[in-house]
Amino acid sequence: MSKHDEARRAFLIGAAVGAGAVAGKGLVPEALAQTHEQHKATDAQATTAQSHAHGSGHGAFLNDDDAATVEAFTERLMPGAPGKPGARDAGVLNYIDLALSGAYQDLQDFYRRGLTSLDAYCRKTYNASFVKLDAPRQGEVIMALEQNKATEFTWPSAPAFFNTMRTHTMEGMFADPIYGGNKDFAGWRLVGFPGAHPAFTPADMQSKEAFAGGALIGLQAQAPARRT
Repeated sequence: MSKHDEARRAFLIGAAVGAGAVAGKGLVPEALAQTHEQHKATDAQATTAQSHAHGSGHGAFLNDDDAATVEAFTERLMPGAPGKPGARDAGVLNYIDLALSGAYQDLQDFYRRGLTSLDAYCRKTYNASFVKLDAPRQGEVIMALEQNKATEFTWPSAPAFFNTMRTHTMEGMFADPIYGGNKDFAGWRLVGFPGAHPAFTPADMQSKEAFAGGALIGLQAQAPARRT
């Protein structure tokens, strides 16, 4: 992992922890929480979300090519390392795909145009698509977006696309797994967050020691049992 990858990874982890955003729905905007409640209205919608949460990682909105680009891009933003899960391990692609078919529907064109511009810039600069570039060159591309040095972008601008992808990567890494990311609590394990536990005592809330009261628990585990 390059020093720049390490710095970006440290930034994402620090931002999540510093914002106190790993708890519950934390990083996920209220709109996404509302969308989840709406999706529970019918068995069909709930079954669709559940299948995507444990399935191939996309198909709700992203096609195969766009999904490959998003997965590669988010993995460079949050690269995995031995013993340290990255975006691919945490299912960030699945989170983004589900969000774009739900609460983030208004960003569908933003993503389409942003991914098209990204591909055009990579082909013009390196004569290859983003997913075909090696990790160092992918890092160079991301840095160019971040610094507004990437050509081929009109709307969204290169920094806007970068910032949105970074935000959604953080959400997919550290939000409750019920939203499709943070697979197997990868993000929470990474930062030592014990999950949305229902039994924190006042003493637990005040303690600076790691919580040792049980296994990791997400919102899905706390959902009331369906009455037959």
